[in-house]
Amino acid sequence: MKRKYNIILLVLLLAFGSCSFTAKVDDDPDKDKLLIQIITLALDQLHFEPKELNDAFSAEIYSDYLELVDPLKRYFLQSDIDDFKKFETEIDDQLRAYDISFFNMVYERLIQRQQDAKEYYKSILSKPFNYEQDEDYNADYESLAFVKNKKALKERWRQQLKFNTLSGYDMLIDQQNGESKTDDEAEAEVKEPIVKKSLKEIEEESRAETLKTLDNYFTDYIDDMEREDWFAMYVNTIVEEFDPHTSYMAPTDKDRFDQQMSGKLEGIGARLQKKMDYIKIVELISGGPAWRDGKIEVGDLIVKVRQDKEKEAISVVGMRIDDAIKLIKGPKGTKVILTMKKVDGSFEDIAITRDIVELEETYAKSSIVKKDNKNYGVINLPKFYVDFEDYKSRNASSDIKLEIERLKEQGIEGLVLDLRNNGGGSLRTVVDMAGLFIKDGPVVQVRSTDEPKEVLSDTDKSIIWDGPLVIMVNELSASASEILAAAMQDYKRAIIIGSKQTYGKGTVQNVLDLNRMVRNSSHGDLGALKLTRQKFYRINGGSTQLEGVKSDVVVPDRYSFIDIGERDQENPLAWDKITPVEYEVWNSYFDYDTTIANSKSRMENNAQLKLIESSAKWAKTKMDDNNYSLNYKKYKAELKLNEEEAKQFEAIADYKTNLTFESLPYEQKLFEQDTILRDKRNRWHENLSKDVYVEEAINVLNDLKMTYEIKKVATIKD
Repeated sequence: MKRKYNIILLVLLLAFGSCSFTAKVDDDPDKDKLLIQIITLALDQLHFEPKELNDAFSAEIYSDYLELVDPLKRYFLQSDIDDFKKFETEIDDQLRAYDISFFNMVYERLIQRQQDAKEYYKSILSKPFNYEQDEDYNADYESLAFVKNKKALKERWRQQLKFNTLSGYDMLIDQQNGESKTDDEAEAEVKEPIVKKSLKEIEEESRAETLKTLDNYFTDYIDDMEREDWFAMYVNTIVEEFDPHTSYMAPTDKDRFDQQMSGKLEGIGARLQKKMDYIKIVELISGGPAWRDGKIEVGDLIVKVRQDKEKEAISVVGMRIDDAIKLIKGPKGTKVILTMKKVDGSFEDIAITRDIVELEETYAKSSIVKKDNKNYGVINLPKFYVDFEDYKSRNASSDIKLEIERLKEQGIEGLVLDLRNNGGGSLRTVVDMAGLFIKDGPVVQVRSTDEPKEVLSDTDKSIIWDGPLVIMVNELSASASEILAAAMQDYKRAIIIGSKQTYGKGTVQNVLDLNRMVRNSSHGDLGALKLTRQKFYRINGGSTQLEGVKSDVVVPDRYSFIDIGERDQENPLAWDKITPVEYEVWNSYFDYDTTIANSKSRMENNAQLKLIESSAKWAKTKMDDNNYSLNYKKYKAELKLNEEEAKQFEAIADYKTNLTFESLPYEQKLFEQDTILRDKRNRWHENLSKDVYVEEAINVLNDLKMTYEIKKVATIKD
């Protein structure tokens, strides 16, 4: 009864934001301890499958956090680990007492060791490497032990840096020998003779480049990390012990999550990157304020930021990029003045009026596919996006509906929905989207702990597309993608083409605003907790958890032999099944069994797919080989052997289908003003024209169309 009460309370909290757990949460003045208190309470009472905080749980956090902060084992000494060891089975007790002693000790020691590391790499890179010496480097960091003293640690750094520098050394030698050219050199066909450098000069240049890379890494990332960033990592280690998809989102992470889910942000419409002490413009988002204004260019540096009504500008030189972004972003209609150091070295104050910026790559896009004088449609959906604060605004389902209607105007005879690499998103949008292809009926079942199952159904009897449908998936199609593919497979509404199985994420998460769980906001923004609240099931009763959706037509791809599914993650929830619900299989003249059999036959004899499968197997063997020679001659011999072996797979990139792709008329009009969008679509079409999976999807559509005509005629005669 207590658990059911808290579930109801959470629903109210998420829906209205007016409830809180203040009766159970102390108003601890220590923000870190308060955060631990809130999160442990939420996990215990609201997670789908809460875990007992015991010594085994503590040991998992202990090992996972140390692996997270020092994965290459190049900071901590064995003596540090010995000091930490006393906490191995005490973290569960600390969590119950809101004690963060383990984190504090690891954090303080880590900062100290990172300062030591700066001295190591600067000292090591000040001296030449001997590439004639015979020594091997083991990149299997998990199997490495922590070293006993600083001398051994410096030696580990030396080997890692020598290995990192070796590739640059080899590249410079190849360039000097004319074996490799930069893109600029290749395009310009440089006529000036290459200045010959000695091996000593080449070695020195490659070392200098590694030093620059390490300096940038420590300046732009490590030194930018604040205590709260490391603490967020610690909190995430705790919550991820419950399952792979429960996570703590610090305030900046929550902002990014909202942007990814809605595909929108409020700001100037530019992607920024920290480059040494400067904030650099690395991309202008098509259609955004900075793009429309035309005064800011890629490569410009932001030096100062001033709000419209403020007199003083704030320098962002040396500032953390997250803090700089907070100054640059702002509500629609407000103005920000940026002092820019232009690409040509000049300085200029540029005023930009902020606006809603839509991230075009988040949204669905479609193309007309032409084959044998027939038109087909392909829609790519990167994510099941939605604006949680305004569902009626642009979302994945409404966009797909619009694209289908536009494609129908072009007389398409079949539709491909590409969900490859689609990691999911909004549960509501996937239910609405399924309704575009069926009359009505159940789409997915959802179950909470100790609660009756809920059946989410399409109640709109209208059908937007009743023609041949193929859904493309791969090992990275997850969550909402699996719900849609499973429902269409169970209804026999679509043929699923892709990997042996999809990712296997059969859980549902809710985002809990942690700020609503305390009385006052004096602690600042506490962030949010994304926690697993439910599991979803197919309408036939089976879960997609771990098992995913098995394709009707299995085709090999580059992920076929790589462990990337839910089953390969730590702490996944188990597979199970519940009772099915009643549903009616799609009644049509399409012969799915014959079409699937024909497709499988084609796939078995497809030379391109056989080559892709061989390439994936070969790549897997190379990934599993973690031993490298630091002797240049042996290293080079191994590289040449790999290059020779890789030549057998070059034909993969040369593959070309006989399909033609065109943008829809409305987009072609946009291209007149938006050349960035035009270039993006041209690149997409070029990739599609080389895509053997899309080619087979179109073949399947054509077969479905033919079986429709045959069965329809046979039925009429009967």
